[in-house]
Amino acid sequence: MIDNIEHNKTLSTPQIAKLREQAEGLEGVFLNTLVKEMFSSIKTDKSSFGGGFAEQTWRGMQAEQYSTAMAQAGGIGLADQLMPSLIAMQEAAQNPINNSTVPNGAYSK
Repeated sequence: MIDNIEHNKTLSTPQIAKLREQAEGLEGVFLNTLVKEMFSSIKTDKSSFGGGFAEQTWRGMQAEQYSTAMAQAGGIGLADQLMPSLIAMQEAAQNPINNSTVPNGAYSK
């Protein structure tokens, strides 16, 4: 997936891999929040698994594992959507604009 993203080739492959890792990490956090909210709507009383603190703890760990597995399997495409922006920001940071060629606004000479 890393090779499919167009950029100015100013970033090395390890830099792009690091950005990909960060994008997937953010997607994992988002998916974790999503799955936790989904589990919070499930009724946990005596009729299901018994309810209580242990079940709440278990559900949190289960949500974390589900979200990690989903992110590693490709997720929902959030990381793919973030990559072009992350690459553009990283390239912009590495290649600052020469201020002498940039006009200062509509009233600059």
